[in-house]
Amino acid sequence: MAYGRQKLSKFMSLVLRHAPETAGLALDAQGWVEIDDLARAAGEQLGAGRPDIERVVRESDKQRFIITGTRIRANQGHSVAVDLGLAATAPPAELWHGTSASNQAGIFSSGLEKRSRQHVHLSADRETARKVAMRRAGPWIILRIDAEAMQAAGPQFYRSDNGVWLTEAVPPHFLSVFETFSRSSRQGND
Repeated sequence: MAYGRQKLSKFMSLVLRHAPETAGLALDAQGWVEIDDLARAAGEQLGAGRPDIERVVRESDKQRFIITGTRIRANQGHSVAVDLGLAATAPPAELWHGTSASNQAGIFSSGLEKRSRQHVHLSADRETARKVAMRRAGPWIILRIDAEAMQAAGPQFYRSDNGVWLTEAVPPHFLSVFETFSRSSRQGND
């Protein structure tokens, strides 16, 4: 694969989540695009084809994309307006969010905000939150979200096809620091 799987995955994220126009495409109202149209653009820009796209979807541990019939879309993470058609769902009692420890003061002032995305992304387990955190500059924190109390207060939660929990925002009073860690920290904090 001359194009590189990671490069193709980043291209797909850019096109299917943020800037479809960079590939000469437009997402429909639910975020779908024809796979063949995406493959044509990936071929022109990266030399990748439909089988390469299907491999990225199939082999991705994060399952960022979904294929249905002849169409493909991102499961979540959009900064362009799309309606994923997700029904409000009762979350587990606790959800998790991993981020850089340098964000802690702002988070406990304003809460978790969606910023340019359509939703705040939350993890169902601490290990996934840890992996998410480590994509940022360390040291890191794992935040515990009291999802049960938050839902009882009114905000709604949605679960994307790949298991990521979504909500509009998380006010600071539903957050607590579960763990602060760096590369030298021991794994886990049970």
